[in-house]
Amino acid sequence: MPTAIVTGQPVPGSSLESDLRSLGFDVHAATDATDAETLLAAVPADRRVALVDARFVGHLHALRLGLTDPRFDLAAVPGAVTAQPAARQALTRALAREASAGPGAAVAVDSLADRVVTALDTDGSAIHRPELGSLVAAVPADPQARNEVRQAVAAVDDEAIRLKSAVKSRDGFFTTFFISPYSRYIARWCARRGLTPNQVTTASLLTALIAAGCAATGTRGGFIAAGVLLIASFVLDCTDGQLARYALKYSTLGAWLDATFDRAKEYAYYAGLALGAARGGDDVWALALGAMILQTCRHVVDFSFNEANHDATANTSPTAALSDKLDSVGWTVWVRRMIVLPIGERWAMIAVLTAATTPRITLIVLLVGCAVAATYTTAGRVLRSLTRRAKRTDRAARALADLADSGPLAENLTRVVKRGLPGLAVPAVALLGGAVVVGCSALSAPGGVLPVIGAVVYVVTSAFAVARPLKGALDWLVPPLFRAAEYGTVLALASKAGVNGALPAAFGLVAAVAYHHYDTVYRIRGNAGAPPAWLVRAIGGQEGRTLLVTVLAALLSASQFKVALTVVAVAVALVVLVESIRFWVSAGAPAVHDEGEPA
Repeated sequence: MPTAIVTGQPVPGSSLESDLRSLGFDVHAATDATDAETLLAAVPADRRVALVDARFVGHLHALRLGLTDPRFDLAAVPGAVTAQPAARQALTRALAREASAGPGAAVAVDSLADRVVTALDTDGSAIHRPELGSLVAAVPADPQARNEVRQAVAAVDDEAIRLKSAVKSRDGFFTTFFISPYSRYIARWCARRGLTPNQVTTASLLTALIAAGCAATGTRGGFIAAGVLLIASFVLDCTDGQLARYALKYSTLGAWLDATFDRAKEYAYYAGLALGAARGGDDVWALALGAMILQTCRHVVDFSFNEANHDATANTSPTAALSDKLDSVGWTVWVRRMIVLPIGERWAMIAVLTAATTPRITLIVLLVGCAVAATYTTAGRVLRSLTRRAKRTDRAARALADLADSGPLAENLTRVVKRGLPGLAVPAVALLGGAVVVGCSALSAPGGVLPVIGAVVYVVTSAFAVARPLKGALDWLVPPLFRAAEYGTVLALASKAGVNGALPAAFGLVAAVAYHHYDTVYRIRGNAGAPPAWLVRAIGGQEGRTLLVTVLAALLSASQFKVALTVVAVAVALVVLVESIRFWVSAGAPAVHDEGEPA
């Protein structure tokens, strides 16, 4: 249990102690800095501790924001400061200096908690100060000021603010106007019953899997139920994040579950549609796999572009300025958010089409919508990159190299190549190599060697593409081009095999590899680095897997190739899942991911 040390003389009628206890704190009183130092030393080192001025007046939610957010080691609001175990030494040193000054020392600030915050700032400690907005947090100096602050507290409904802040400040049109107006109340209902965000996230996953199962029945009733359940799953998906923000229940495991379950739900639903169509005699596995490939490549474009530019200097362009101007016109904001087909719009479209049409129509419309969205976003980012004169950092180049997922073949060839390609030649060569291997795989007869030749060319071009640090204007295109090449090769070869089960096996392989690529993204975004080098080598790297699949297609019969794809899919899935789970439940995992644009 966290401990709160209330400093100074108690104020008659104050609800401070009961408020702190309602937030889960064990409350102790200290008359001065020396007494507070003694109490602080007695608190176990593995507990959160807070110093709060006894005269504090403010909203309960202001205290909650300042003292209970698990994402920050040090946090403060006026009249209160808190430290998690990692920052206890810094708090102890600051309080010790205040205690050593003695009771008669002249101080500019009367509140001990605020003086400790000043001392922490002087030491260079990073202190989180939450944005309180209209919430009140103050240490009034006299009874009149105290009455005025109490009136200010009474004039603001902190529960309404808490509910509003539970919703993302930036979200899609469908989510903002059709989900969040009521899902925030579901989040509050869950919080009052002790449910955790992870439980809601798991419920969302289970609901989506049941929806996929309903779609797999191939009946009209099953399709209608699948559409309804998919929307219900999305409501829960919004609720888990809102619950985390409402109750300030953030966790490492929750970040990982939320980041990965969205993809698992959507791609499992694609598989359910394919299974349902097959029951009606329609084979749409190629469409389902194509939708998964396109959606994954879209995400990699987002991740690569952001990683390449988030810490770049001179990071401006005329295109970005035009975008900012458009954002100042209200209706264009929503149109532009809808064009990119974020998760809310996408799932709503899939749910309605599933209930009203067929899996084939659903997947074709999805592919067209995602293709339009991908063209719009990628073209805009290419224009921004070409019109800005940004200098990209070594960190950005390292992130792009990790996202490229190059294996031993490319690494060894880069030692031979030594010198990289100039300027725009890097993405051009990556595009050329990918087009060669996918084209050879699509045009070759089953069992032919042409895909292997194409894969060899691809391995060489991949090595040239990553031979130097990826700091060029369009080098962020390299990872998504690699994804398209690898996944597209698997799709083309499985389609050419012409045997039942080849495309589902390819779907499983791409899903396993895509999970590895998403896992890489979320580790980088959490500043935890890429997956270990041994893992990338163990699963061959993107160019190694591409070559392996073409060799298997050339050497094996169609039925044997199907089995080989299944074996490779299971092996890759086992290796990446075991390592991923080990990492995300470890102490070294990042706490929480940011809340950028919806995926």
